[in-house]
Amino acid sequence: MEFKALLLCFIASILITPVVKKLAVKIGATDKPNERKVHQKLMPRLGGLAIFLSFVAGVLLFFPDSGYTWPLVIGSTIIIVTGVLDDMKELSPKWKIAGQLAAALIVVQAGNVKVEYINLPFGDTLQFGWMSVPITILWIVGITNAINLIDGLDGLAAGVSSIALLTISGMAIAMGDFFVSMIGLITLGSTLGFLIYNFYPAKIFMGDTGALFLGFIISVLSLLGFKNITLFSFIIPVIILGVPISDTIFAIVRRFVQRKPLSSPDKSHLHHCLLRLGYSHPETVLMIYAMAALFSLAAVIFSQATMFGSVFVIFTLLILIELVVEVTGLISQNYRPILNLIRDYRTKR
Repeated sequence: MEFKALLLCFIASILITPVVKKLAVKIGATDKPNERKVHQKLMPRLGGLAIFLSFVAGVLLFFPDSGYTWPLVIGSTIIIVTGVLDDMKELSPKWKIAGQLAAALIVVQAGNVKVEYINLPFGDTLQFGWMSVPITILWIVGITNAINLIDGLDGLAAGVSSIALLTISGMAIAMGDFFVSMIGLITLGSTLGFLIYNFYPAKIFMGDTGALFLGFIISVLSLLGFKNITLFSFIIPVIILGVPISDTIFAIVRRFVQRKPLSSPDKSHLHHCLLRLGYSHPETVLMIYAMAALFSLAAVIFSQATMFGSVFVIFTLLILIELVVEVTGLISQNYRPILNLIRDYRTKR
């Protein structure tokens, strides 16, 4: 059934996307070039609507019998409305956040999706109590925006999201979680169908409609798939989403160092940095795909490792992240502590 759901949504997305493209041009949901953006011509940017419609078709047809289904669909609809309005009129950040908070509250309250506790090593339990609701909402809104922030090149957000969805769905199948695996594969099929039109050179952008929707779905599925378990297992979704989470964290650090508002846009995200290093548009996208796949593989290894192995995986990933930050200049061109240490060591030899 999982394969049928994926295939149906893949085909539905392929068929719906050209219709949405015409609609985007008709209603003025287009992306104009500017100094911060990579594309050089006017582009329709309502592609996320095609992903959403394919997703809804899959949910209605296969309808996993779960109390999570309708809160997820209603929350997604709020996200889609927010994204469509932003793609048409460019909403202010406060209205975009308001839409995300409303969607998150629907899932948390109506769907009872909460991270209520974590089982710590050696038998202890960390109870979140009243903090479970704000922690869960913070996770949903944070991941939703993290996916949105990496949506800067043709096929980038769709591809990275697909890798995360494949990993989450695969691990859910292994754990026997029917709901998470079905919703994950329904979303994956919808995204891959859209990616055919979105990979370089893109014929349509997903816009905030798609980036916010994918971030929202991935954030909720990662909670449902890995909530209320051990501390080490709770790290799994963080590893799977390592690329967008890292890019978001370093964007915050960069703006803090430069004393800029957190909401101010810039041209120093990971994909911008790789382009500046001389990589082509498709090469940059494929490199970030490879990074996302590496994080997903690390998450799978982490889930099966001993405590010592888990610590080793985390340590290795942190070192790799630091090296990528320094090589690409993700924080600044002058931030190179490890590379400078290696250079000094070679000089002394």
